[in-house]
Amino acid sequence: MKKEKILLWKCRQHVLEIGPRPLIMGILNVTPDSFSDGGRFADPQAAVQRGLQMIQEGADIIDVGGESTRPGAAAVSADEETARVVPVILALAKAPGALLSIDTMKAAVAERAVEAGAQIVNDVSALTHDPDMSRVASESGAGVILMHMQGTPRTMQKEPHYADVVTDIRDYLKARVDALVAGGMAVETIAVDPGIGFGKTVEHNVSLLANVRTLTALGRPVVVGLSRKSFLGKLTGCEVDDRLASSLAGLVFCILNGTHILRVHDVKESRQALTVATALASAKS
Repeated sequence: MKKEKILLWKCRQHVLEIGPRPLIMGILNVTPDSFSDGGRFADPQAAVQRGLQMIQEGADIIDVGGESTRPGAAAVSADEETARVVPVILALAKAPGALLSIDTMKAAVAERAVEAGAQIVNDVSALTHDPDMSRVASESGAGVILMHMQGTPRTMQKEPHYADVVTDIRDYLKARVDALVAGGMAVETIAVDPGIGFGKTVEHNVSLLANVRTLTALGRPVVVGLSRKSFLGKLTGCEVDDRLASSLAGLVFCILNGTHILRVHDVKESRQALTVATALASAKS
């Protein structure tokens, strides 16, 4: 594994050093219909307990989402999404060492979440869905994750097509970074995500992951979320609750190829895999 350049990621009052070791972002869906754990943590108390558990298991960031973005998912109102996420963020923000992210495309939800204690805005539309989102992110100083998605959650898996998936997505993310910086956003607040499973076939996902290091040329932290995704099921024949091994295989490959932040459901197991992979790679180098 190459010695990675250390990047700084500014997330409000936090400044994260990205590079000495990859970070684990734990997924906390407070929704009734997410593809993997929908309904398990829809109750705020259950969600808070799960968030605290992930922090204890080694999550560096907790990503709280109140609207499912699985293929075909229906949209929910900003009021409903806010009601789902804000009580959870308020409670988790009191935990020592908690660094919280809000997974939303809506500026109104992001604004309320940041007021409640979120430090990062994770937007699957790369801040294009809501024209007010870039203002909210810039004024708050929140870290932002710009993710690539072809279409919308409702339409994204209807015959996705690219001229060259790796080049197309790299160029798209570069264009979004450049546009936001030109609009006044601090480049140090930006991270990028190729959007595994968001408007991609199995072959697209495999090509993106196989060439994930190309995204490091953008000079910003690279986030990958492949945990339990359907393409793993298509490769292995395993149902969603039986994709831990394939998720960890993808995670280790990404770690060894320059990915900085891994978005995962299974924090304890992912932390163990990350620890061993980075120790072996460091010893080799």
